Amino acid sequence: MSYPDRYTFLAFFEYEDNQVGVRFPDLSGCITVADQEAEAVDMAKEALALHLYGMEQDGDDIPSPSSPKDTAPEDNEYAVYIDVWMPPFRSDMQQRSIKKTLTLPAWLDDIAKEHKINYSQLLQDALKEHIGVHKPLISSKGQEDSISSYKSKL
Repeated sequence: MSYPDRYTFLAFFEYEDNQVGVRFPDLSGCITVADQEAEAVDMAKEALALHLYGMEQDGDDIPSPSSPKDTAPEDNEYAVYIDVWMPPFRSDMQQRSIKKTLTLPAWLDDIAKEHKINYSQLLQDALKEHIGVHKPLISSKGQEDSISSYKSKL
């Protein structure tokens, strides 16, 4: 499934108790809160990108954004459009490091320490060699394209 590079969704900003809460009426569970309005805008963009990225990865249908004339804010809320440009966000998410735990015999760990082995680098190199991949499989369209291009090489 192909997803657009840019999304724009209606957000409701609520000002209360020296904080700014943000919710997206079209995206259940996509919320954030900040101390300042400018920070709320930045956090809303991050929350929106992360929520939409998760939906993309799950293969969910992305809803069409509501119009302010069709969705009324509650008391003390103000409608704001938030947009996100997804290609750099997708790339960052695909290149992020994740923590893995491994188990090996103590004697092997002792020898590896003596040789100052970097387990993370060694495991990455070994996985790349084993899989036959020597550079990141990243495309501007997201992880699905990257995995598909890898699978086509098998």
